[in-house]
Amino acid sequence: MSREAALAVIETVLDKRADDLVDLRRDLHAHPELSWREVRTTDLVSHHLDEVGWLLTRTGESGLVAELGDTGPVVALRADLDALPVDDTSGDPWASQVAGVAHACGHDVHTTALLGAGLALAEVSAAGLLPGRVRLLFQPAEEVMPGGASRLISLGALDEVTRIFCLHCDPTIDVGRVGLREGPVTGAADSLEIRLAGSGGHTSRPHLTEDLTFALAKIVTELPAVLSRRLDPRVGVSVVWGRVEAGRATNVIPDTGTLSGTVRMLDAVAWSDMEHRIRRHVAEIVAPYGVQADVAYTRGVPPVVNDAASVALLGRAVDDVLGTTGRAPTAQSLGGEDFAWYLARVPGAMGRLGTRTPGGRTYDIHQGNLRVDERATVIGAKVLAAVATGVR
Repeated sequence: MSREAALAVIETVLDKRADDLVDLRRDLHAHPELSWREVRTTDLVSHHLDEVGWLLTRTGESGLVAELGDTGPVVALRADLDALPVDDTSGDPWASQVAGVAHACGHDVHTTALLGAGLALAEVSAAGLLPGRVRLLFQPAEEVMPGGASRLISLGALDEVTRIFCLHCDPTIDVGRVGLREGPVTGAADSLEIRLAGSGGHTSRPHLTEDLTFALAKIVTELPAVLSRRLDPRVGVSVVWGRVEAGRATNVIPDTGTLSGTVRMLDAVAWSDMEHRIRRHVAEIVAPYGVQADVAYTRGVPPVVNDAASVALLGRAVDDVLGTTGRAPTAQSLGGEDFAWYLARVPGAMGRLGTRTPGGRTYDIHQGNLRVDERATVIGAKVLAAVATGVR
């Protein structure tokens, strides 16, 4: 009965505050801040949570941990604060007022939804209906590597936490639904840069050179091919190149060249060994051409792997808020998410918060024209508050 009463409080509080939360989300959208610079955003969140009695700890210039409750297990809820270095082309009245910076990944929705959940949970606690302790993680710098998750963890954000949850905007799912999936949801994401050096020369005499342009081309095609045959296909490894540079003249073989891209996969075990594999395969590929290869491999984030029991708890919260039609299937993605670092330490789950207006356009994240159905903000708040009251 106490859970039903808690859910009723959440519904009442957030329905009453719905317009305010939409206004708040618009304010955040109009004033985006890049990674590690989310000072105004942190101040705003801190102000609202302080008013309703949360114990607040600043994690630096930006970032905030909020705590509520006296005894019992700690359930953590996380939102990311940062925006992206892209132009806002949405055309909305609340479009970004900061040139070259925009909330193109929905972090303004994430932040507002978690703040709304905090406001509702304060009322639940005041009514004596909170079953344990709740910790809100307003994390800076999700969009860069290394990101803010590692910093919060180093500051003790997961101490005593038994489970952790978050929602991430998904513009391919209709508003009013939340995508759920057990196991890998997002991929490990690393960056790779390969610099080649060798004796250049005239294109009429390639046999007298170390033809690094040809060697670069071999890496472009052969490295993904080798990995596809040396790893279990279920690993889901993907090597994609974003930049290839070598030379300026059509009749000159250059003496230096650079190749860079990303390495992504769904398997955490394979991820742990990937740098070693790639260094070895690159050396094998370029060996016949006599060039020297310098491999700079930067590990980013592991895969987000949802714990089955936590997915069940999140699904129950979705049912409580949206009914059984609120659950949606969701595909795996090779996009990286530093929420994975939390899940490497405690069980938890990330859900996909639907932001598409039914029958409307499907946008893409990390694009300046991203638009969300603003009803998702309050729905996300209700689901996060509900899952926090359902874990014991």
